[in-house]
Amino acid sequence: MDSLSGAGFSAGVAALRDAGAHGSLCAPFLAALTVTGAAISTLGEAWGSETVCASDPVAARLDEIQLDLGEGPCWEALRTGVPVFEPDVQAATSDRWPVALMGMQEAQLGAVFAFPMRVGLLAVGVVDLYDQRAGPLPAAAVRGAAAMVHVAARLVLHRALLRAEVGSPEYERGGGLYSRREVHQASGMLAAQTGATVSDALLLLRAYAYAAGRTVRDLSADVIARRVDFTDDNDPGGYEETK
Repeated sequence: MDSLSGAGFSAGVAALRDAGAHGSLCAPFLAALTVTGAAISTLGEAWGSETVCASDPVAARLDEIQLDLGEGPCWEALRTGVPVFEPDVQAATSDRWPVALMGMQEAQLGAVFAFPMRVGLLAVGVVDLYDQRAGPLPAAAVRGAAAMVHVAARLVLHRALLRAEVGSPEYERGGGLYSRREVHQASGMLAAQTGATVSDALLLLRAYAYAAGRTVRDLSADVIARRVDFTDDNDPGGYEETK
């Protein structure tokens, strides 16, 4: 992978600063860094776990794998507060996030780099970068990416706060392209059906989706539409498709 371009980095930072409430936050990373794609997500209970932006379908899939499973380099970066680098996904092994790694290998990713977003002591989310080729991110690019993540964190926090404001006109239109609102709704329905806590219901939803080879968002849509039911007395370990 090539080193950071000074001109590209300056343009990327400027583009981030100009993004405002609705501009792309992922594109500037591609303008500044020689990576294939980028995805940005909020993580955890404070802001909800949701993809903010993805530069392409593969980047969106990288984020979805980790959000669905609740494990992966993005979660490790959020927990530790330091970047997590996997320069050769296809050759890697991991006892920290083995299932997510399998998903990333199936997605044919070459390298993945996760940068935690923090504002002071507040954890906001993570910027995921991926490359189709295996190889490390050069030191200059790591420094540049970290500086850009610092800027992006404040913008993501600003957007999250706007979204949380009741009656905010900028976000009255509802969930965006990567909204996981249906996941939270389905978790609540599953909790009511099974008597589990909402946190345990989300864990069960992830497990059922993984076992069925489906995404959590896809299964959640069926739960909300009542096409699947988790109250089947004859099969406590699974769910029943309703007619």
